[in-house]
Amino acid sequence: MYSHNGERFFIHCARAHSRSERKEMIDKAHELPITEQCHLLDLSRSSVYYEPVPVGERDLMLMRAIDEIHLKYPFYGSRRVRNELWNKGFNVGRGHVATLMKKMGIEALYRKPRTSKPNPAHKVYPYLLKGVEITRPNHVWAADITYLPRHKGSATWWPSWTGPAEKFSRGACLIPWMHHFA
Repeated sequence: MYSHNGERFFIHCARAHSRSERKEMIDKAHELPITEQCHLLDLSRSSVYYEPVPVGERDLMLMRAIDEIHLKYPFYGSRRVRNELWNKGFNVGRGHVATLMKKMGIEALYRKPRTSKPNPAHKVYPYLLKGVEITRPNHVWAADITYLPRHKGSATWWPSWTGPAEKFSRGACLIPWMHHFA
């Protein structure tokens, strides 16, 4: 009944299934009470008894109109879709439009940031300090090029040379002229 790490085997195996699959495992006619079945399958009892409410006629009309607007303007978000619905005579708020768009799986098409995808053509440099213990000041140095915005829209690139600031300087400015920009 127990697995090698002390967890109950059935609960461990049941959690391998998705929530909807576990919900389908509930047998209301079984002699084991629903409370126990829910406990073994790691489900709340209220989710077993929940009956989904059908979508209302007004929401169906709104969803049809949202779909038409999205097909014509796929780059519109919930605010612009709401404005288009207002122009068509629907009195609806942005929150409800956003809820319906989410339910329909519709979102505005726009260019999303790709900050975590590295360019495969760029070289990946190894971390040379792996396994090196920094034990004294001036043992390891680092270089950084910092972008400093200035007044009236101009900017300057400043090379800064820093030592192991975290371990030995505790926030002290290592470069005398940097006090003016900190």
